Amino acid sequence: MAAMRWAEDAYLFYLGLIAFGAATIAYLARTVRWSSWIRFHIVGMGLSYVVMLTAFYVDNGPRLPLYDRLPVLAFWVIPSLIGLPLIARAFGPYGSQACRRFSS
Repeated sequence: MAAMRWAEDAYLFYLGLIAFGAATIAYLARTVRWSSWIRFHIVGMGLSYVVMLTAFYVDNGPRLPLYDRLPVLAFWVIPSLIGLPLIARAFGPYGSQACRRFSS
């Protein structure tokens, strides 16, 4: 879709490329069972989701009710402000236990 309107939507291609790369790293960590693979999997899947949400809000936010009142910069920043602490929380007190449980 970004190729059809490259001048206006090139950023969507790059965001999709970043999300695909993060999800690929998460998938490879899971299937190959890298050392401490669960950490790579959590971060990769979480980042992929945050980047895709960012792409959605940057593209559609100005046309959504209530969101149309926010500045454009908010669509780029808010998904990261919400998603990155949640990813970090996955490594909290339960994250290390989960890593030990799934490492075997």
